[in-house]
Amino acid sequence: MITKPIDVLAQHPVRRSKKQKQALRDEVVTYVKGLDYPVTVEQGGRGTANLVIGNPDTAKYLITAHYDTPASIGIPNILTPCNPVIFILWQVLLVGILLAVSIAAMLAVNTLTGDSSYGLLTWYAVYFGILFLMLFGPANKHNANDNTSGVVTLLEIAAAWPRDKRESVCFVLFDLEESGMVGSAAYRKTHKSATQNQIVLNMDCVGDGNEIMMVPMRKLKKDPEKMDILRGLCGQRGEKTIFLHEKGFVTYPSDQRNFPYGVGIAAFKRKKSVGLYVDRIHTARDTILDIENVNYLRDTLLKLAE
Repeated sequence: MITKPIDVLAQHPVRRSKKQKQALRDEVVTYVKGLDYPVTVEQGGRGTANLVIGNPDTAKYLITAHYDTPASIGIPNILTPCNPVIFILWQVLLVGILLAVSIAAMLAVNTLTGDSSYGLLTWYAVYFGILFLMLFGPANKHNANDNTSGVVTLLEIAAAWPRDKRESVCFVLFDLEESGMVGSAAYRKTHKSATQNQIVLNMDCVGDGNEIMMVPMRKLKKDPEKMDILRGLCGQRGEKTIFLHEKGFVTYPSDQRNFPYGVGIAAFKRKKSVGLYVDRIHTARDTILDIENVNYLRDTLLKLAE
């Protein structure tokens, strides 16, 4: 039973199967009802189930995170949000690896059978088989950063949010982000009118790195009032910093993209040759959830209640 948000890390480290996700939802429902929040589970297409904590119609802010965990075949999903060259090269390298493996399998079958048609079938089977496993294969058993960190932080903020300010916020745990942001798309469709003007603060991989960046969508960048709200959240605490990306190239693929005033929030490491980056996710090395990041984000986003 979840008695505090960090319990999710130990008790529900994998949330991929229907049974695993149901177990987490049941315990989160019990936990937030104990905090006197209204909570509903919204069903959507492809079996998605979003957990909505609070009143989505009165909220000025949505604070969100996805709770499903990814498949993994051991290839890391390295993100360099402000470095397009590295970003593109990594994607090209992944495709190159897939092509090399599938071509090697095709050549081996051609040699063994002497029939190129069998080799071509092998190429298709191996290439698309690996793609399928990357999206829908065995669950990654280590998800401390992606995205247990987001779930824990969301629940910490919900627990600390002032009771007399709850009409201003709604917390949503999205399902099926790892399958193409399906859950957040379903939520946006259901609550299209309410989300037209809400700031959506989406936490995805906030547990590993000292530099926490807020990435606003293009429409939000054109709204001076909303940008001022985000600037008011920026600051530094010890080695940790929270800052707002305002100019230049940036890309961060997560659920905030489904909302006009979406803000992606993630923690990054930094190297001179690469810039900001996220590594380890989608591999067995995703074991770091820095509680200082959780506490800093909780204290920072609570400023919105003021």
